Amino acid sequence: MSALVDDLIDGLALGSVYALVALGFVVIFKASGVINFAQGSLLLFGGYLTAVLHDDLGFAGALAVAVLATALLAGAVDRLLLRRGDPDPRMAHVQTIVTIGVDIVLLTDLSRRIGGDLLSLGDPWGDAVVTVGQVTVAESRIAAIVVSAVAIAAVFALFRWTPWGLSLRAAAEDTEAAALMGVRLGRVRMLAWCLAGALAALAAVFLAAFPAPGLERTTGQIALKAFPAAILGGMASPPGALAGSLLIGLTEALVAGHQSDLHVLGEGFGDVAPYAVMVLVLLVRPTGLFGAKGAARV
Repeated sequence: MSALVDDLIDGLALGSVYALVALGFVVIFKASGVINFAQGSLLLFGGYLTAVLHDDLGFAGALAVAVLATALLAGAVDRLLLRRGDPDPRMAHVQTIVTIGVDIVLLTDLSRRIGGDLLSLGDPWGDAVVTVGQVTVAESRIAAIVVSAVAIAAVFALFRWTPWGLSLRAAAEDTEAAALMGVRLGRVRMLAWCLAGALAALAAVFLAAFPAPGLERTTGQIALKAFPAAILGGMASPPGALAGSLLIGLTEALVAGHQSDLHVLGEGFGDVAPYAVMVLVLLVRPTGLFGAKGAARV
């Protein structure tokens, strides 16, 4: 029973961190119709800055700088590379392909800088654990759940109670109507990209924290497990991204904890389990768990 509780807590922690990344996918898609495949490299950039700055600035200072710098980089990618002037929703598919090129460039440079090293981010939790009865949980997992919950609640508050959130929802519902009503689509879109970058940098801390060995050049690829979470929930649904992320996190943790019982599926099945769950869910609900069915005028 204690092993099951350990797996559930690990799954909730992973799902919470994946939710930060998945929300980045969702807000960018809602604002611009673009699927940002550079989200993993933005995460690695934020983690790398935290790792190289924490000796001089301390963990909190380094993380603050990394979050701000990653947000600015994400905004610059959108403003300088993906669009000129007013955003054109009809170019979203082309811009999505451009993000693949951005991801390759960023990953290549960051991989060169990191090399084969394992970088510590200087987080205050280290390898400390909390033991309650027969259940042992890493403090980093508890911190991941708490910090992610606060960050996600703040994002949902932005969606619900700020002018930007209202503009984002209006733009996602009908871009042309929102523009005619005075919504500044370019500003809405840039802030969405900045928010996605900030969330990615925050997620990097917990993906590199114990029991992970540290930040490495492949950490950004781990973040892409949040992509099936966003697809599962419905690409334009923030609640769906949260639900999908928790489902993916729990699936990954439970599969890893029972790998010996699932040996018939092959070693490393936990790495593909998120995508297997995505396929199974989409067979039943092609629009995702929270996706709305589109209406067609005939």
